Amino acid sequence: MIEISPIGVVSSPLVSAASAPRQGDEGAPDAWLEFDAAVATGLADLAPGQEVLVLTWFDRAARDVLAVRPRGDADRPLTGVFSTRSPDRPNPIGLHRVTVLEIDGLRVKVNNLEALDGTPIVDVKPVLGGVAER
Repeated sequence: MIEISPIGVVSSPLVSAASAPRQGDEGAPDAWLEFDAAVATGLADLAPGQEVLVLTWFDRAARDVLAVRPRGDADRPLTGVFSTRSPDRPNPIGLHRVTVLEIDGLRVKVNNLEALDGTPIVDVKPVLGGVAER
């Protein structure tokens, strides 16, 4: 059995899927990642300017979808969901590449986050550079 526990939530002006861009670089706003106190030590070495991958759980996504028309375009062929970035999928994990803008205690402000307000945060990982930078 797999068990995933959220470590925080997204605080964003985006409140509905209709208002959210399809990808972060398509006009997504800055947003705050609000972390639980239990994971405070894990935030210790994050810094403004750092690129990170934020993994979220799209809690409002449909989990029974296996094929979509990419970008909701009726003229495009039905495509297996694992070949798309659709939030609707059996395990609706969101993957967001963002830059840390500011840190305020348990809150981390990031840019270009297309996740909706209240979306659970599952994990944060650094974007890795070349082998010499690791």
